[in-house]
Formats: sequence, structure tokens, C-alpha cells
Amino acid sequence: MIQSPMFEKSLDCIIEQAFLEDLDQAGDITSKAIIPPGKSGKARLVAKQAGIIAGLTVAERVFSGLSPEISIRWFYADGNRVVSGDILGVIEGNILDIVQGERIALNFIQRLSGIATRTHAFVSQVAGCDVTVLDTRKTIPGYRTLEKYAVRMGGGTNHRFGLYDMALIKENHIRSAGSIEKAVEAVLEYLDKKQLKGRRKIEVEVTTIDEVRTAAKLEVDRIMFDNFNLSSMKEAVDIVGGKKETEASGNVTLSTIREIAETGVDFISVGSITHSAPSFDVSLLIFE
Repeated sequence: MIQSPMFEKSLDCIIEQAFLEDLDQAGDITSKAIIPPGKSGKARLVAKQAGIIAGLTVAERVFSGLSPEISIRWFYADGNRVVSGDILGVIEGNILDIVQGERIALNFIQRLSGIATRTHAFVSQVAGCDVTVLDTRKTIPGYRTLEKYAVRMGGGTNHRFGLYDMALIKENHIRSAGSIEKAVEAVLEYLDKKQLKGRRKIEVEVTTIDEVRTAAKLEVDRIMFDNFNLSSMKEAVDIVGGKKETEASGNVTLSTIREIAETGVDFISVGSITHSAPSFDVSLLIFE
């Protein structure tokens, strides 16, 4: 997994916290009481449903953090489609270490595979349309880099990672500034002052057709149509006329995303691919 330094640092912190909350100082007192310290063996990671797998590389990091002597032979990789019963990999090493890392590793795989699977479902619904499915910042605190990684494994695309890498002017910003024009002007001045102009995209959220007309004339890169109905969204796309990127947002579901895509928007952001993704069913079973 090739990631940014921010990803690696974030992952290390998350795994360290997971060890602390599950093992503390005493470790797994049940397994320590039952399993001889030097006993070696093997375990299988098994998918219990169909979907897109993600988090295997994170799970491997969990086990290696417990013991460098644990080895894993993977039969699938993050981003692969699996079906129920597929053996994802075989883990070999000290049984006590494997059992102590079991729940931590499975929690990562369940969460990330759930996001990847849900993302893939939305992406599949717009197959053939010239549109990009985006995630949002609606992520579990501390898990954003992982959850956005899972979105990519499911075929989606990341929106901004945080408040720092893109200017997104929303309703509260517009109210604070007094108008869309003043809000955009303030952002342009700030980016210019900080030598970020041209290095950070500017997006503005609109809620009415009149605001679309206003935003289309301003120095912004993308216009977000917030909770527009289909007819209004099509009208908004026509008004923009390809001069800016366009994005649909707000209560997008599997049953509505295709019709939204067919209005001609360039992007569709879907908060539920992270905040409402169900856990993926996976298990770890010792077999030898």
C-alpha cells in the first residue's frame, strides 16, 4: 500500500489506539490462560458475504505489530471482489498472537470492506454515465484517511480530505459574508494573500436557480447543487453550460443516483458511502 506520510502516521496512531483499548497492559487474559505461549498454528480469514474487500493491508500491519514472526499468504488484494466462503488469506505464527490480534484486524476489514462495498454499489449504478462519485468529510473522527482509502478501493473518488485542501463556500459562509459574491471575493483575497491562489480549487454551494446564475459568473472552479430536484438540476447544468464543474449533493440514494447522473452533472457526492456503510461480514478461524 503506497500512501502519503500523513496516511502512514494516521494508520500507526489508529492501530496503536486499537491495541491499547483491546489489550491494555494485560493482553488477552482468556487466551493467555488457555493457549500455551509457544504454540504455533494457522488461521484462515474467510469472507462471509459478497462484496469488495478492503483493509487486508491494514490487518497485516496489525499482526506484524503484534509479532514480526507472523506471516500471511493473501489470496486476494484490497479492491478485489469476493463472494461468501472465499478464503482471503492464511495466517501462520504464534496462535496467542494471532488470537490477540483477531478482533482488531477484523474490525478494520469489516469497516473498510463495508465502505468499499457500498461505494461500489453506487458507482455501479452510474456505469456508462460521464460522472464521478465522490465521498464527503462525513467520516469517523480519526479514521478519515482509512475510510477515504476504502472509497477508492470501491471505485469512488475522494472529495477534499479536510478543510485545508479546497475552499468550499457553503450556506453559513454565504450568510456570514452577506452574499455569494462577497464570500467568493473574500476567499480569492485570502488565497492570494496566502499564495494559494491557483493551488486550491474553489467550490460554492448553491440552493436556488438564482444562486446558480450568480455563481456561474464568478471566479470559482465548481458549483455544488444542494438538494436540487431533477428538473432544477438539469436547468442548473444548462445554465452553467460546461464553463464550471458541477456537483450534485444531498440525500443521494441508490435508487436516485442514476437519474441524478443523467442530468449531466460532473460529480455526485454521497455522504452515506462512509457514514452509513454496514459492516462487512468476515471471520478468522484457526484450522491447524
